[in-house]
Amino acid sequence: MVARNHSFWVVIFAMFLLGGCTTTKRTDTSRTATEQLLLSTAADRALQSANLMLFANRKVFLDTAYFDSYDSKYVIGTIRDALSRAGAILEDNASNSDIIIEARSGALAIDDSDKLFGIPAFAAPIPLAGSLQIPELAFFKAERQKSTAKIALLAFAKESREHIYSSGPMDGKAYDKLYRFLFLAWIRSDLPEKQTNDKKMDHYQTWFPQYDPLNLPVTNATTTNLPPLNTATNGMHPVETP
Repeated sequence: MVARNHSFWVVIFAMFLLGGCTTTKRTDTSRTATEQLLLSTAADRALQSANLMLFANRKVFLDTAYFDSYDSKYVIGTIRDALSRAGAILEDNASNSDIIIEARSGALAIDDSDKLFGIPAFAAPIPLAGSLQIPELAFFKAERQKSTAKIALLAFAKESREHIYSSGPMDGKAYDKLYRFLFLAWIRSDLPEKQTNDKKMDHYQTWFPQYDPLNLPVTNATTTNLPPLNTATNGMHPVETP
């Protein structure tokens, strides 16, 4: 009986060792998802204030030669998306367009700020042995990240080069804040992707299926020199411009 019990426990121990040999490889990207969401959300909110309805049914070309920022491809794609939702006909080259729209970026970046009530991490010297790294001892800590986007659009007629529209500076912001109190931690964020319920997600939503010209700021100047619609070639019905 003793020999059987011994054999049983040997088998169990062997199964435990075999089952513990599996490992899972984990990797990290060079940029965090939070960083990218902060930048893209700020850009989305900046473009919400653009009045693009005046380009409905008109052939436009988006010139990005003066646009330089982080994640520029996403921002340019967002501008094209907004123009298309507003009814503009996007052209791949300027020669086929009636209106050229230049996009430029004044800012697309993140500001960090930390606040600590406690003892920061430090290196304690040890005689003849170098130093010992003492970890941070925080009673309360706040880590804040705030992103800012500043984007502007200029539109002019392709043939005459006359001014049509200037959006003026369009600003967008987003934030993500991490708070720690002793062993408790919580997050405050206006990023839609970080909301835990549908109501908050809808409240902070930055994209809508159809273009919404509501709440446009006073920076959107009136249009001038808008070329007439060529209804014979594009089959579109003319629309009245504001």
